[in-house]
Amino acid sequence: MAALLAARNVVEIGTGCGISGVWLMRGMRADGVLTSVDLEAEHQRVAKIAFTEAGLAPQRVRLIPGAALEVLPRLTDGHYDVVFCDGDKQEYPRYLEQAMRLLRPGGVVAFDNSLWHDKVADPAVRDADTTAIRETLRLVADDESLLELLLPVGDGLLLAQKR
Repeated sequence: MAALLAARNVVEIGTGCGISGVWLMRGMRADGVLTSVDLEAEHQRVAKIAFTEAGLAPQRVRLIPGAALEVLPRLTDGHYDVVFCDGDKQEYPRYLEQAMRLLRPGGVVAFDNSLWHDKVADPAVRDADTTAIRETLRLVADDESLLELLLPVGDGLLLAQKR
């Protein structure tokens, strides 16, 4: 995805152990910068090791500790090519709102776990995470400024391009 867009600026919500960040960085332009936000400092410490072991230059990664919904409003409007969301599922609808502000026209927001262990398709499942993911899918589908694609790979990946 990052390579298809020739991404230069990417936001990742949920650093985790750095695997998705490594893959995003491998697809980005050589001068690209990944901004990765995570509430857990330990996740970012482990990710930093993964980035180093992958041979990624430290100046290409900006790790910001903190809650995504507190950090994202401080990032520059219309500056990003990709916003990759793999954080708190209940915050997905609000991540979409922030992504719309952060993305340049043609940029893509991606939501991991969009099938959520096959729970999203089962209307009887109504836990908070599943409901939030369903709401995000609906918001994306209803937004005429987005062109969406739901890939049934892994646990589901929702992609939406800002027109």
